[in-house]
Amino acid sequence: MKHILPSEMLGIIGGGQLGRMFTSAARAMGYEVTVLDPDPESPAGSLANVHICAPYDDQAALDKMAKTCAAVTTEFENVPATSLSRLAQSIKVSPSAECVSIAQDRITEKTYISNVGLAVAPYLPIRNDHDLQQNLDDYLPGILKLARLGYDGKGQIRVQTAEEARTAFASFGKKDCVLEKMLDLKTEVSVIVARTGPKESFTFPVAENRHENGILDVSIIPARVPQDVAEEAREMALSLAEAMNYVGVLGVEFFVLEGDRLVINEIAPRPHNSGHFTLDATMTSQFEQQVRTLCGLPPGGTRLLSPVVMVNLLGDVWNSGEPAWDKLMSQPNVMLHLYGKSSARLGRKMGHFNVLAEDVEVALKEATQLRNMLKPGN
Repeated sequence: MKHILPSEMLGIIGGGQLGRMFTSAARAMGYEVTVLDPDPESPAGSLANVHICAPYDDQAALDKMAKTCAAVTTEFENVPATSLSRLAQSIKVSPSAECVSIAQDRITEKTYISNVGLAVAPYLPIRNDHDLQQNLDDYLPGILKLARLGYDGKGQIRVQTAEEARTAFASFGKKDCVLEKMLDLKTEVSVIVARTGPKESFTFPVAENRHENGILDVSIIPARVPQDVAEEAREMALSLAEAMNYVGVLGVEFFVLEGDRLVINEIAPRPHNSGHFTLDATMTSQFEQQVRTLCGLPPGGTRLLSPVVMVNLLGDVWNSGEPAWDKLMSQPNVMLHLYGKSSARLGRKMGHFNVLAEDVEVALKEATQLRNMLKPGN
C-alpha cells in the first residue's frame, strides 16, 4: 500500500480533545489537517488547517473531505458509520466503518468479543419487557447499561433485583440495554494497540486505571499487576485487533478478577484517555500512532521511557476560578496538557497532567498530592 507522506491533508471527524491532540501530532509531523465538527469553538478546529463546521453526516461536508483529504479517521466511536462508509468509497478510512460499528453498540460489541473466543463479563441483552421476565439471577446484582451512546458512567444504573432492573429499563425509555453482572474486581487495566497490518501491531505498556463516578481519574504506568497478567492483557488486545482486521489505534479495557482472571470490559476504536501518558513517557505517543497507522506507516516504538502517572482534570477543578497552575508548573517532572475548551463544567474533561519519576510509587504519591491541591477549597 502506498504511504501517505507529510504535506498531504488528513481528515478527522470530531473536534474534541482527542481530535485536538491528533491534529497537533499530525501538524508536528508535517501533515495538514481538516477537522469536521459542528462546534465553531471545537478544540481541534482551532488548530487545524481547515475546520468544516457542519454535522457529522452532512453530505456536502463529507464530499469536501473526500476531495481534499488523502485519508480520514475519527476521534470517537459514535460518528455515524454511514459517514465513514461514504468516505471509504473514494479515500482511505481507518478504523473502518465495520470496526467502529462494533464499538457503537454494547450488545454487538460483547457478542463479537465472545464469538472470537475472548472473555467478557456475563451479560444479558435487554431489548424489550419480555427479556426481563426470565430468571435474572445469573446477572444480579448487575449494571443495566444503554446499548448505545453511554460513556463516562452515563447511561448506567446499578440494580440489585429484577424489579430494580425493570424500573431502570423503563427509565431508559425501554431502549436496548445490556444487563451486565457485577464482578468482584481486583483492579482495572487497559491496553492501547497500534496496528497498521498483520505484522505491524504494537502495544503500549499496560495502564492500571482508577475511576471516580464512572470517569477515569488516574492511570498508573506500568500497571502494578503480575507480569503474566500484563502479558495476557497485551495478547488478548492483539488477538482482538487481529480478529477485527483493525487498522488504527484501539483501546481495550479489562477487569482483573480474583485469581488474576481477565475479562474485557469494552473497547474504543480510537486513542484512549488512559493512553494520554504516552504524550510524555513513551517513544511515540498514541496520537502519533494514529497518524502513522492512518498513513499506512508502521507504528513507532512504544518503549516506556519513565514510570508515569496520568491525572484527569475535570471541570470541577475550575469551580472556584482558574486553577493554581503554578503548583503544577513549578515541578520539573510534571507535564500539563489543557484541551482548549471554552468553558468548564462539572464532569467535563478539560485537561490532564503527567507525573514522571524513577519509581511508579513515587510518581503516584506526587500525582495524588498535586491533584488534591487543585481540588476546590484547597
